[in-house]
Amino acid sequence: MSTHTTRGLSPAQVETYRTDGYVVGDGLFQPDTFVALKDHFERKLAALPEGERPEDMDVPHFTDPELFRWLLDPDVLDVVEGVVGPDIALFTSHFFCKPAGDGKSVPWHTDGYFWRDMIEPAGQAMTIWLAIDPSTLENGCMKVIPGSHTSGDGDYRQVSDDNSVFDEELDQNQVDAGRAVPVQLRPNQYSIHSGALVHSSEVNRSALRRCGFTMRYISTRTRFNHDGIGHKHQIFLARGKDHAGNTYADPDRAHPELVESRGPGQNFVGAQR
Repeated sequence: MSTHTTRGLSPAQVETYRTDGYVVGDGLFQPDTFVALKDHFERKLAALPEGERPEDMDVPHFTDPELFRWLLDPDVLDVVEGVVGPDIALFTSHFFCKPAGDGKSVPWHTDGYFWRDMIEPAGQAMTIWLAIDPSTLENGCMKVIPGSHTSGDGDYRQVSDDNSVFDEELDQNQVDAGRAVPVQLRPNQYSIHSGALVHSSEVNRSALRRCGFTMRYISTRTRFNHDGIGHKHQIFLARGKDHAGNTYADPDRAHPELVESRGPGQNFVGAQR
């Protein structure tokens, strides 16, 4: 397990993020805080209803307010502030767990494509990808194409692969997979990436589980469109003040109605399957 080292991003890390669209950091949480998060996740995983895939643990904070202990942790928000500024909203979160042996793949995409009806510009949202387990080439770590966040939107096509979590992917003619870089992480290491960065991950055929906790944030200068999506969603004020006239939900209570509104076939924020 990596140890806690610094608060926030260094100027060099911010510059790398601006240039490459992603950067890796070490020790996001204090060690005891990370262990508490991992234990919390293990309990949630053990309680999954029969037949529900562990890759589908999206928006868990809507029904589990205890997760705001980590989502609004000052160490996390210090990292976010280095990218989006001092006024921050929590956009969404997701435990993405690929079980050993049959963990699903994620095709080449940008997150912003799936958020285009929710926030504008969608590519300015950022994700912290925290490793709960070791994330390696063997068990299907994320792969990124450095600098692709500056290329603009591409064309998407349908995916029929049952091993994929999405049914859309970037057209392969627009993906220079030969430039892909694996983002391999130890537990409590993290990467951050732009909503416009092209990335993917492969199936997990290994004997090792791969779980990450994605925490996604936007500047409060970004307008959230409550009416532009087919289900209810809410953002939460994380730090600073609002600048866009957004409405924020209460992090001190559960919001099961938001999950219920999504209905079948809407497993991920902004993504229809």
